Amino acid sequence: MIIAVDGPVAAGKGTLARRIASQYGLVYLDTGALYRAVGLLVLRRGQDPNDQEAALKAAQSVSEISLEDPELRKEETGNAASVVAANQDVRAALLDYQRNIANQKPGAVLDGRDIGTVVCPEAEVKLFVTASAETRAKRRFEELKSKGEDVSPEDILADLKQRDARDQGRNSAPLVQAEDAHLLDTTKLDIEAALAAACRIIEETVSAQSG
Repeated sequence: MIIAVDGPVAAGKGTLARRIASQYGLVYLDTGALYRAVGLLVLRRGQDPNDQEAALKAAQSVSEISLEDPELRKEETGNAASVVAANQDVRAALLDYQRNIANQKPGAVLDGRDIGTVVCPEAEVKLFVTASAETRAKRRFEELKSKGEDVSPEDILADLKQRDARDQGRNSAPLVQAEDAHLLDTTKLDIEAALAAACRIIEETVSAQSG
């Protein structure tokens, strides 16, 4: 079984996807971490994320960066990831990697921006997880402050809106809710309530598919 979890930055989809994978004993992949790894590698090489050739070369060497590297969660890396993710060649280079993970047994949960629309359009269950921009900015601010980063709520909200615009406006695999995805708004939900809602959707969808 493949479960696709898409949505904008800081909507809670990563934490939710991990919990879903644990709940059902499935493999988990944070596809955003792949793009963050590409962005981080570009930055470490002293290059510009807008340089399409540099970004492609980084994507082809993405295994050089551990997906557990703490620098992946920095705001600078996230912004670089949003830029390189708009590069069609980068997305193509990472597509097979993501699909190979998705097809592992007994199944997988992938979270990202285009899992249900491009990476795994055949996924049995698709969730589109979102929240208000203000709620997402607050969550992101609290996360970064807890890590000791010097950030302001205003800057976080502005960056988040810019990243939303890039994600939704790019020509290649823009952020959009798949037609058959279930919308899950987490604005007023904590992680336990969001997990319970997601599990209800998953189990009802699988039950309906099995007849």
